[in-house]
Amino acid sequence: MLGHEPLLKVSSVMRIVVAPQEFKGTLTAGQAAEAMAEGARRVIPDATIETTPLSDGGPGLLEAIQASRGGAMVKNAVSDPLGRIVEARWLLLEDGTAVIESAEATGLTRLKENERDPRVTTSYGVGELIAAALERGCRRVSVGLGGSATNDGGAGMAAALGARFLDADSNDLPPAGSALAALERIDISGLDPRLAGTTVVAAADVSNPLCGPEGASLVYGPQKGASTAVAVELDAALFRYADVVERDLGVHVLTVPGAGAAGGLGAGLIAFAGAQVRPGFEVVAEAVGLREGLLGADLLLTGEGRLDAQTGYGKTVAGAARMAAECGVRTLIIPGALAPGWEAVLDYADAVEPVAGSVLTAEEAMARPAETLSMTVERALAGWLRMREVEAGGAAAAGAG
Repeated sequence: MLGHEPLLKVSSVMRIVVAPQEFKGTLTAGQAAEAMAEGARRVIPDATIETTPLSDGGPGLLEAIQASRGGAMVKNAVSDPLGRIVEARWLLLEDGTAVIESAEATGLTRLKENERDPRVTTSYGVGELIAAALERGCRRVSVGLGGSATNDGGAGMAAALGARFLDADSNDLPPAGSALAALERIDISGLDPRLAGTTVVAAADVSNPLCGPEGASLVYGPQKGASTAVAVELDAALFRYADVVERDLGVHVLTVPGAGAAGGLGAGLIAFAGAQVRPGFEVVAEAVGLREGLLGADLLLTGEGRLDAQTGYGKTVAGAARMAAECGVRTLIIPGALAPGWEAVLDYADAVEPVAGSVLTAEEAMARPAETLSMTVERALAGWLRMREVEAGGAAAAGAG
């Protein structure tokens, strides 16, 4: 802990909103928020500090929304990416909305390194979670996309809800990525009729289309275990899938932004559930009332595991900083580490102070993530307040002159 005195005479009336997303691999968004708040309290003991954990729609979505909205966590036995039965959670809000985190069923973390193979993994478990929500009477469903191990265009999800994917001999295809290359016809006569009366929102952490150079397979396939050749194979299979979806269902999914999220699960939700795909940050920010919380605040503290070029393209931290700027609120960003392209967020933030850097090594930061994050917030906030005092003093001197 740093040995400075609390700063600024006005600190007792300061209101600080602490709204990070998860620090992947070390801290949940909720844990990060508490660590950051602790560091801020050491600098400004009398400030009003409000924690609002955030998510981009990927892992951590359920905890982020429950922290602000409450609700009951429901557990169901569903299929993992390889069809094994696992227990997955979803959130039932008091207004009857179901919040589903697709990674709970089909996340990459469900698989060992040597099990990753997007040719055979399936989103079937996500469909089972949606079915469970429909069974509970939910007619508003938000599905978070991100962190998936699949590349099946959401075919597995749709199969769990009654759709059939048939080859040229009218045989059912396995609901997996490579199998879609042989897709000849889609039969939705058995699709769960409750979907027609359900509003579905897909919260996407990326805006990639389904196919092509920026599509699901070529961009994200490698991190799910695909070689270059396999990624090309999967891309061709999703092209075939998109063609048949448009022909048989009358729904265009090929070039829709976000359709490629979660291995094309975004496309499947559009085609079979009539989903609207929206940026995950926007969906979560609305659900937790972030804008309302920022109004009248003095400072936003936010952060994530790594700040890089992707952060500036609508990711959670950049979105929060941009929203704060719109509300006239200053922002300090405390990431775990910096990577090339991080400077784009400076358009919206006063300062960026990484945990791993000149003071702490990456190994030290990872070994004690909550403690080192709290210490970094303390150091950054103290420096920011001193800078504000200097600015205020300079302005006063200029006015007197």
